[in-house]
Amino acid sequence: MAERIFIGVAWPYANGPLHLGHIAGAYLPADIFARYHRLKGNEVLMVSGSDQHGTPVTLRADSEGKSPQEVVYRYHRGFLDCWQKLGISFDLFTTTGTSNHARIAQDFFLKLLDKGYIYKDKMPLPYCHRCARFLPDRYVEGTCPNCRSPRARGDQCDDCGKPLNPADLIDGRCSICRSTPEIRDSEHFFLRLSAFSEQLKSWVQEQSHWRPNVLNFTLRYLTEGLRDRAITRDIEWGIAVPLPGFDKKRIYVWFEAVIGYLSASKEWSQSKGNSEKWRDFWQKDTRSYYFIGKDNIVFHTIIWPAMLMGYGGLNLPFNVPANEFLTLEGKKLSTSRNWAVWLPDYLERYAPDPLRYMMSANMPETSDSDFSWREFVRRNNDELVATYGNLVQRVLTFVNRNFDQCVPAAGEADAESGALLNKAESALDTVDKFLNVCRFKDSIREAMLLCQEANRYLDNKAPWKSIKEDKEAAANSIATVLSVISCLKTILYPFLPYSSGKLHNLLGFEGRIENAGWTFIRPGVGQRLPLPEHLFHKLDEVIIEKESSLLGQGSSSAK
Repeated sequence: MAERIFIGVAWPYANGPLHLGHIAGAYLPADIFARYHRLKGNEVLMVSGSDQHGTPVTLRADSEGKSPQEVVYRYHRGFLDCWQKLGISFDLFTTTGTSNHARIAQDFFLKLLDKGYIYKDKMPLPYCHRCARFLPDRYVEGTCPNCRSPRARGDQCDDCGKPLNPADLIDGRCSICRSTPEIRDSEHFFLRLSAFSEQLKSWVQEQSHWRPNVLNFTLRYLTEGLRDRAITRDIEWGIAVPLPGFDKKRIYVWFEAVIGYLSASKEWSQSKGNSEKWRDFWQKDTRSYYFIGKDNIVFHTIIWPAMLMGYGGLNLPFNVPANEFLTLEGKKLSTSRNWAVWLPDYLERYAPDPLRYMMSANMPETSDSDFSWREFVRRNNDELVATYGNLVQRVLTFVNRNFDQCVPAAGEADAESGALLNKAESALDTVDKFLNVCRFKDSIREAMLLCQEANRYLDNKAPWKSIKEDKEAAANSIATVLSVISCLKTILYPFLPYSSGKLHNLLGFEGRIENAGWTFIRPGVGQRLPLPEHLFHKLDEVIIEKESSLLGQGSSSAK
């Protein structure tokens, strides 16, 4: 029976281009999962959008002398271009700037307020006399009291990851005019997060299927005790507080951005001409997954569930498969220092599937992983080209030359052939189980093991030799490997959609691979194959030094 799967993916700030850390952290695993479930015949809704109300956007706008909306428009358009080129298959990628999102966020605010889960109180905030304004957290910079990094911000220290308040900083200063702010009281609205402590603990303890790093982090956070959090800020860029007397304040981005999962679902529903369709994914039997980086765990395992519990009548997350961080050439990614591989730059120069393969095989599922240009070239040349691509190329070329471009008839399978076909069936089943529980690295490893087995089988059978004396034996071995290749294109489709789609057609199948299903379909006898084409191309090792030398130097994308 078909399942219903909701996939919410982290909302990137529309203040700069995407980099590989974003892709490894949330967007690629979400897309793999969505493509897998669609191929299984499940009903999938995958949504996200540009987070346009965070202070990172206003900081970028201030630095460029532009309006926040101009900045949002530029980067949102860039995100859409990247998703299309990399093959990230959102059902909807919107923004937090729509009237639909504002209306739903305000409804959430008012309902929680009405139920007593939101209340007013005063809080100490930095006030800059020179700028004559209260400063949002990210507008305050200083030294971290925890690790002594001089680059800490008023919301968090990126070097040690510790959440901060502006008053915590040593030698705090305004990021605009560099003067020292005064701490003043300001009235704001607070989410009564502490009211959900016991309910959250009971719920989280039932989530034994979560990744250990996510579960342990969440339980540790709950054990330390939940504190109420301010959900408004003194800023004029964002969603208005829907109450009189608060025109200079806005709903804080961390509160309204997660509501985007619901507002995007409703926007998608409207776009499909069925305004009630969103209810299938939010109020009926559905498994909800949230793909994020580890810096967002608390928002998706504690704060968003608490908001949903308070609102009532909406599904809680089923799983939050948060990834750890991606480092670059052994160092922490840093956009401010341009120590990043910007996705638009990559997509200008290289094909999408090799990156998807590298990121999948090296995904930071339970611990940080590293991207290096040397490893990227090695995996492309040794694994995609020499192991997988070469297997496909030599088999299809052999069929073209010796069997008139048609799938040959296979006689009764011998023991070795039968064993390989059984391994293919088993691999499909094993990867099915792995993908169902978000084990992406294990899945692609299983696929490559099958590919290696097929290469060994082909070398042992040597049809290029047997064709001269026993054409039937050659036909049997070639038909066997063609079947395994067909299985591989299905297994690898969620990871490598472009090459799998191309291979689907090279094997003589009609229509789109997306409609073929998660099944082991063997090419039929006599099925006509088009002329073979290379799936992947070898990369010159010169790009290792070339690309590495660009790190830290900036790029046209980052400007």
